[in-house]
Amino acid sequence: MHYLIQNARAVFSDTPDISDIRIRDGLITELGRGLIPAADETPIDASGCVIYPGMVNTHHHLFQSVLKGIPAGLNHGLDDWLASVPFRFWPSISPELMYHSARLGLYELLRSGATTCADHHYLYHAASTPETEDAVWQAADELGIRLVLCRGSTTTKGSHRGMKNATIEPESIDQIISRMDASRTRYHQDGGMAMRKLVVAPTSFIHSSTENDLKACADYARSQNLKLHSHLLEVEFDEIAAKNNFGMRAIDYAEKCNWLGDDVWFAHLVWSDDYVIKKLAESGTGIAHCPTSNCRLGSGIAPALAMQDAGMNITLGVDGSASAESGSMLQEANLAWLIHRAAQKNAEATTAAMAIEWATKNGAGLLGLTGTGEIKTGKAADIVLYNTDKPRFAGVHAQLEAPLLCGEPVEIKYSFIQGKPVVENGSVKGLDEAELVANVQQGVAELLAKVR
Repeated sequence: MHYLIQNARAVFSDTPDISDIRIRDGLITELGRGLIPAADETPIDASGCVIYPGMVNTHHHLFQSVLKGIPAGLNHGLDDWLASVPFRFWPSISPELMYHSARLGLYELLRSGATTCADHHYLYHAASTPETEDAVWQAADELGIRLVLCRGSTTTKGSHRGMKNATIEPESIDQIISRMDASRTRYHQDGGMAMRKLVVAPTSFIHSSTENDLKACADYARSQNLKLHSHLLEVEFDEIAAKNNFGMRAIDYAEKCNWLGDDVWFAHLVWSDDYVIKKLAESGTGIAHCPTSNCRLGSGIAPALAMQDAGMNITLGVDGSASAESGSMLQEANLAWLIHRAAQKNAEATTAAMAIEWATKNGAGLLGLTGTGEIKTGKAADIVLYNTDKPRFAGVHAQLEAPLLCGEPVEIKYSFIQGKPVVENGSVKGLDEAELVANVQQGVAELLAKVR
């Protein structure tokens, strides 16, 4: 199908004064005003809508969509929360529940304006089988969202109490590499408009892999031209453990393990000082900034502005819904815009345009999806139409920024991914909401029966 989007109230694009977007064969082929539909094009009336590029979520844990608001972890910091929530439940997540959880998490992203999800999936152990991972790919394929699966792994039970107490046996490095290669062969696509990508992503960089295993993962990733991802410096314990266990700072350990570079990004990086930022920036290493989760767990605020000033690429991730219950990229962008103003005590510290770029263009570039992330001719048509003809937005003067400024709740009139509509009039295509709710609620009940 070919489409002509017409009469938008405002469009977030470097091309000035546009209201119309022509989409042919999945690409943006023309931008302008007053464009005339061709005979083979379906017109889309965007009157009352503000259009953004699709948002790019650079760090998620989709399995946690069924672990929201676990009472035992509501007021815990990261270490206690890991023990009481994900490490407690994830060995009991079945492939079927993973499928429903992934659909729920992807639904939440789509209805908030995201078109790409990087899922840090780490439900692997020595005896695991491919079905749980396959469920994530299947859910993404069915909903039409771009998926970057960051393949987690552990080779030791490490220094996190929750992992030490878990009953699962970690994978060997040989299992990790062979299983990753099977996933790469089956799913990974090259190119700046790929719908599927695989990333090498040890789950906890400091705490659950050896130096040799981290180097082996880096070697494998670079031999296959795959990107690398992990968690780092979310809490001070990462720095303490690195000094105690390796006799050096966490960032220096990452460098020693060949885990800095323009093909690497880390989630969180909250505990980054000038020394760390210099190392990251000079190496081209990126960040998935997760302000909602970092607030929820009391971890702190990543120094994203100092990182940006040093030349780092700042992107946004919603993190897992067990520590950031909304799962909304628009909320993440809204909070990123606000929180640095508060931290800096400076209303000019961040702009709405900056937060939107963090959530769109920057994330696409970091994931290697260079053909997406912008509304520009020749780019993939990953486009979101926010309906601002609602009471919530009626009094907003800055129309282009209205969705970001007001945040949730929003209604999406249309969302396109590679030129295909995936959301229409607020509804995610190919998904029955009542059926999804019933499946998730039944799965959660069965999970609680297992774990108790």
